[in-house]
Amino acid sequence: MDSIVTATDVRRRYGEGDAAVDALAGVSVPFERGRFSAIMGPSGSGKSTLMHILAGLDRPTSGSVVLDGVEVTELDEGDLTKLRRDKLGFIFQFFNLIPVLTAEENIVLPLSIAGRKVDEEWLRRLIETVGLSDRLTHRPAELSGGQQQRVAVARALISKPAVVFADEPTGNLDSKASEEVLTLLRRSVDDLGQTVVMVTHDPEAASHADRLIVLRDGLIVHDGNAGSADDVIELMKAVA
Repeated sequence: MDSIVTATDVRRRYGEGDAAVDALAGVSVPFERGRFSAIMGPSGSGKSTLMHILAGLDRPTSGSVVLDGVEVTELDEGDLTKLRRDKLGFIFQFFNLIPVLTAEENIVLPLSIAGRKVDEEWLRRLIETVGLSDRLTHRPAELSGGQQQRVAVARALISKPAVVFADEPTGNLDSKASEEVLTLLRRSVDDLGQTVVMVTHDPEAASHADRLIVLRDGLIVHDGNAGSADDVIELMKAVA
């Protein structure tokens, strides 16, 4: 099994003394290259904390995270920023597009920031995959929510990252747009060889993944195949 990112005995404590809260209480989990993994759990289970630590957006209190061969927890802020820029793609619930830039400019923004050349063929392929060929000159305000999120997906994929982290990527979308974005993430794994790790509370979203990890009280209580949306609902009932 070729793991692209691995957490080992990761703990995250907020606060001190009696007021301390353990968001993660010793989580060990590998994520394989070229797979779509979903992370679920009730509110306060630690799912967002885990993703932020895997992505180098937050530091664990103890434990280790290795991403594409690099021990993330030992990097300083400058190296962390570089790692996130060079190796990671991010998709958030809020699209975080730059209002004054066109769809195409938003897509290539990570490369512009890094001073890297655009691989035109890859850009074309991505634009086709996300179905935005006729929207490239539009600014975010001229796009629907689903189209904006598709721009965000293409932006996350443009630098061919080692991992794409998606945090509630369909949280702001209606069911039709959600389905489009999830199908897109699925295709990025199946057709483009991408690795996707997604935090979601939506059983329908989780059912698009290969693997479902469920957290409760800062610990993993399930790690297996995602199955159908109904399977996910039953599972969440059982662990709640």
